[in-house]
Amino acid sequence: MKKPKTLNRHCPKCKKHQQHKVLEAKNRGRSKANPLARMGPSRVQKRGRRRGAGNQGKFSMPPIKSWKMTGKKMSKKTDFRYECQVCKKQTVQKAGLRAKKIELV
Repeated sequence: MKKPKTLNRHCPKCKKHQQHKVLEAKNRGRSKANPLARMGPSRVQKRGRRRGAGNQGKFSMPPIKSWKMTGKKMSKKTDFRYECQVCKKQTVQKAGLRAKKIELV
């Protein structure tokens, strides 16, 4: 996927269209994104691998093997940040697209 290094976008702070610089953010893992989530890695570690996490209905049971989706995804979703050249405010893209290779031209 090729994307221009700068493009015109609406800046929510300036409230008008400005030139924006395209930055590619590093995708953070699950543990970095929200470590204090209800069953986040740091909380699971403390409780010993999901034991004693309370009654979670069907979620407290092991997955049914035949239903499990298999195979690794071959691409990651894009994570672009757009920085306004005037006020330096950064905005994040709404939804990422899957791409094997990203090139800013």
